[in-house]
Amino acid sequence: MVIYMGLFDKLKNILKKKEKVVEEVKKEYNVTNDDELNEISVFDSDPTEEETLEDDYVPDEPELDEEIFADEEDEDEEDDEEDDEDEEENDDEDEDLDEDEELEDEEDLEDENDEENDEDESEEESDEEDLDEDEEDKEWAEFVKAHQKVEEAQDIVTYDKGLEKTRKEFVSKLSMLGIKYTKINEEYFEELEELLINADVGVNTVMNFMDRLRDRVKEEKITDANYLNEVIVDELFIIYVDNDSLSDKIKMAEDGPTVILMVGVNGVGKTTTIAKLAYKYKNEGKSVMMIAGDTFRAGAVKQLEEWAERTGSLFYGKENTDPAGVVYDGLVKAKEENVDIVLIDTAGRLQNKVNLMKELEKVNKVIGKHIPNAPHETLLVIDATTGQNGISQAKAFKEITDITGIVLTKLDGTAKGGIVLAIKDEVKIPVKFIGLGEKMTDLKTFDIENYIYGLFKDMM
Repeated sequence: MVIYMGLFDKLKNILKKKEKVVEEVKKEYNVTNDDELNEISVFDSDPTEEETLEDDYVPDEPELDEEIFADEEDEDEEDDEEDDEDEEENDDEDEDLDEDEELEDEEDLEDENDEENDEDESEEESDEEDLDEDEEDKEWAEFVKAHQKVEEAQDIVTYDKGLEKTRKEFVSKLSMLGIKYTKINEEYFEELEELLINADVGVNTVMNFMDRLRDRVKEEKITDANYLNEVIVDELFIIYVDNDSLSDKIKMAEDGPTVILMVGVNGVGKTTTIAKLAYKYKNEGKSVMMIAGDTFRAGAVKQLEEWAERTGSLFYGKENTDPAGVVYDGLVKAKEENVDIVLIDTAGRLQNKVNLMKELEKVNKVIGKHIPNAPHETLLVIDATTGQNGISQAKAFKEITDITGIVLTKLDGTAKGGIVLAIKDEVKIPVKFIGLGEKMTDLKTFDIENYIYGLFKDMM
């Protein structure tokens, strides 16, 4: 029996590396559990922070007054001695001339030596400054590396916790199949099919997956259910990454503001997602503006304005007016303020698809006239707990406008985390962010490796 397990072995190595990162950060910061790890803030030791004077600092006494008094005493003594000096001046004149010549020669030599010393000192100071700059660069690089490592560890444990329900429901049952069936037969395939559908992988995706799995079992002559579990993980991973170049990165504008248009039906967490994205980009040092394009839903404009205030973002919005007009005025203000990121909310009345399509077309035209190649991203927000209804929403919005990415909210609140695979396979749109909790920091950039880790870590 020959089984191709190259990809599965790579996945195991990925999981080991991620667990190692988490353990190293816990050890380095002397924390024992995931909650404490998430509280770590590497910025507490920011080397760029300016040093402050201690409370008992006392400045040195200036020497200026002593010098003034010393000069006055010298002047008195000079007045007393002036007459005597005048009497001797004529007698010593010739001698002074000779001495002056000698002194001039000595002074010239001293000046040359002083110039050489000054040059040496300036070179030494320049070398010291270069060393200080190198030391600062090295210290800053170490700080950035430490921050990235802590952030990576925090992301890993967030994925772990956020996918716990799916992992316990799906992986535990998958492991039980390996115990229940000692040989692969049609009953095994039927139970596996039901298990995948219940995990919200999607009917069409499951059908295609089962066909490939049956072919592989036949070709590789697999009879052991425990071995087959590894093949299943292998094939599920291929669903997301194989033969596809879709990017999960946000496309940023090279010049001017990056415009992100947010779409989705009402109630999926669109407004909260906009707030979390604003929080994320603000923490990255970017300036953010929110534009309230959902102008007719009661309370929508006010709600977004409150989130703008909480996150320290700029805001533009008007109630009961044309959304395209609001977007136009908002973008004018964004350009005046040199904003980095513009997040635009839109209406979510999918039941009136024709009107919504016209509205979005108008908004897109306004954005494109103001900012070339914008919107740079159009993100569809889907509630993961709605299951296959979320897939239907994705297909419907794809017909209305050009969707570049999915934001999957409330993934931690469902045992059906397989929807990530279904969206990618059935809708051909990459998941760019996932919501794994209620905190502002729980909106994470989608990472397929962290997803696989959170889903299958108990199997490896």
